[in-house]
Amino acid sequence: MKLVSQNYGKARVRLCKVLRDGPVHSVKEITVRIALEGEFAASYQSGDNSCIVPTDTMKNAINVLAYNHLGVDNEPFAQTVADHFLNRYAQVTKVVVEIEERSWNRLVVGGVPHPHSFTQTQRATPLARLVQTRSSTSLESGVQGLTLLKTTGSGFSGFATCEHTTLPPTEDRLLATTLKARWIWNAVPASYQATTEAFLKAVVVPFAQNHSPSVQATLWEMAAAAFEACPEIQEITLTLPNLHYFTQNLQAFGIDNTNVLMLPSGEPHGQIEATLSRN
Repeated sequence: MKLVSQNYGKARVRLCKVLRDGPVHSVKEITVRIALEGEFAASYQSGDNSCIVPTDTMKNAINVLAYNHLGVDNEPFAQTVADHFLNRYAQVTKVVVEIEERSWNRLVVGGVPHPHSFTQTQRATPLARLVQTRSSTSLESGVQGLTLLKTTGSGFSGFATCEHTTLPPTEDRLLATTLKARWIWNAVPASYQATTEAFLKAVVVPFAQNHSPSVQATLWEMAAAAFEACPEIQEITLTLPNLHYFTQNLQAFGIDNTNVLMLPSGEPHGQIEATLSRN
């Protein structure tokens, strides 16, 4: 029997750090996943654990590194974690670090931002994924869970039809999606967090303002807006599920229901994804 590939690590390492600047505090709450690859075959093949770094050790190291190094941006912290394990353990050849952030927003009390009180009204979850070996580094950032909906300004017509087609064309429909985006950098930004915020501000504009002939066309326009707003981004992968809202048939009650009362449908849903890069 041959061991084709293997990795192991620690998932769902949750931590919350208070960043203090005098009386003004900020909160960083993240969930970390780490996976190691390397010379661990003996642990599978003969039960030899001499090269195994316990996953509990990984969790402890992440906590200590977070105490000393975690700041506003997640990407430098991912690099710190990867460097630690590559430098500390000769048997490790590759480290994958994934980070999801739960964002806390500062409360405004009496029109004034409060120095140490927050609310959780997250629009989207920031993401970071670092893959590092002893000779290469690949960093992706992104967001997920940005749910958008507009009640008009969207249609879908002129599509291919066959004997299985029952969907009627329309020039006016409700459009909803939960965006997931991943991007690759062409330069280190002045602030990873600021670029993420610029990305989120940019992509909602074409979604809201432009007529959508299809989710595909809207995806293209959202990517174009992101590239214009974020010059540090080289390549973007966008996933836009088409979350269906079906018009309720109320004709039996003498009601002509035209895009007023809808039935939200969680599944199945359309799944549209594309990767786009600068010319």
